[in-house]
Amino acid sequence: MRPFRTRLLAWYGRRRRDLPWRTTLDPYRIWVSEIMLQQTRAQTAIPYYQRFLERFPTVESLAAASEEGVLAAWSGLGYYSRARNLHLAAKQAAAGGFPRDYESIRALPGVGPYTAAAIASIAFGLAHAALDGNVMRVIARLEDDAADLSSSRTRERLRGIAQELLDPRRPGEFNQAMMELGATVCVPRVPDCGACPVRSQCRAYSRGTASQLPVKLRKTEPQRIEAELALVRRSGRVLLWQRLASARRMGGFWELPSPEQLPGMRRLAVAGAFRHTITHHHYLFTVIAASIARAPLEMRWFGTEDLVSIPLSTTARKALAVAG
Repeated sequence: MRPFRTRLLAWYGRRRRDLPWRTTLDPYRIWVSEIMLQQTRAQTAIPYYQRFLERFPTVESLAAASEEGVLAAWSGLGYYSRARNLHLAAKQAAAGGFPRDYESIRALPGVGPYTAAAIASIAFGLAHAALDGNVMRVIARLEDDAADLSSSRTRERLRGIAQELLDPRRPGEFNQAMMELGATVCVPRVPDCGACPVRSQCRAYSRGTASQLPVKLRKTEPQRIEAELALVRRSGRVLLWQRLASARRMGGFWELPSPEQLPGMRRLAVAGAFRHTITHHHYLFTVIAASIARAPLEMRWFGTEDLVSIPLSTTARKALAVAG
């Protein structure tokens, strides 16, 4: 076990990416980064992370913010339940202090076993292995394990192996090293085994099966959906509508209307098109430049300068971008 840990940590010390959340042991900042990284690639998350912390530098400032302000700061990252849970958890943490043990961190809204282990190990040096998709892939190849990753039994077995591998003296660095290895070297489809610091201890490498692992059997066929969005401009302003706060998805966010929401709408031109994916739904949106005689009462006009201060949906942002 020791040679594996030594080689991995030495490699991590030389090759780790310069990411802003790796320069702090502040549990609040680590927590914000881990929530953002749940469904977002690291390079995409960086500017959002920096802007979010400029606006909410402490857990107390986040707790005191309005939900609309939090959603506006999160706007564009998607999966907005993360932002709502972050806001709710901040109120709990601000009231009683940020939790300092795994179980208490795990009890925060929106925090699962992986996120709790990452925060506990990085911020507090607690020996909990963090098992995300990257780490599962690394372990499946180390063990030459062709079991289905969709199975909870498989994931629990891999979690046990991750805990055995964990360096209890440097758990935070070790967890980050495992994640870094999976993100940059032991990647899906074509792993860069020649650059792997622990290939001599990898069974899949020695048996030539690395590119075939891991195995994930359950696949959902994607749904392909075509839709239109209406871009109505007037005197430098754009027309938007707001989802109900209680809506199951994207509650409280502002959107471009569809043509069906605008009786009497006059089509002027096709302003652009873009693709957008939400889990297994692949959308092709066409943006229609349009005009109307009178805006529906439930809709509002916004100037360009107003758009940064409201929770604007990702599809609305993309539509405005492709339309110029």
